[in-house]
Amino acid sequence: MTFDWSSSEAVGLAREGCTHCLGIGLRRGGQVQDLPCSCVLRKIFRCCYAKFRACATKEKYMGKVRLEAVEGSSANFCWGMKDEEYMADFCLVSRRALEDSEYQLFRYHFLLGADWKLCCRRLKIDRGSFFHHVYRIEQKLGQVYRELRPHALFPLDEYFGGTIRKQLPGMYEPVRAEVPNPWANVLRMPGRKRGRPVRAPLKKVA
Repeated sequence: MTFDWSSSEAVGLAREGCTHCLGIGLRRGGQVQDLPCSCVLRKIFRCCYAKFRACATKEKYMGKVRLEAVEGSSANFCWGMKDEEYMADFCLVSRRALEDSEYQLFRYHFLLGADWKLCCRRLKIDRGSFFHHVYRIEQKLGQVYRELRPHALFPLDEYFGGTIRKQLPGMYEPVRAEVPNPWANVLRMPGRKRGRPVRAPLKKVA
């Protein structure tokens, strides 16, 4: 599945002094399409990582349960804790996207907060290799966070704002089967028309 990057989105995330894209955010990707510049992908990762740190360092009493709408043709709702769900998605998506050696550096530096000196000593690499791996991880995960489907981690306002899309792309098939209602025959009382609510008898108060 290919993802179309718009120039208006890329230019807002691009670094002004970038020597590769010249601040445009897109680079010519051969005969296929324009590809996002590495500065755009690193910016996406850093925005998602900053939100992850804000959710992780927030006081526990500030967490709250939200009533969210569920995507689909029917209007359904569910309860969820958005901050905790975002932190779990951030860690799980990163673990699936990275190789073992990359995730080891990601865990030490980004999740545990170790500086470059401690990471170099722990992983037995030099300073130049450390920052080279960090930039590559940021670029790789930035693209994954943006192109993840059907629920991307970026933009953050769509993730936390609960954007509802009634129609999913054609590659996604409905997985919910129609389950018969076991109370259908119970609620069908003799002499009562179908569709009318069942009301309990009330005692008149004198």
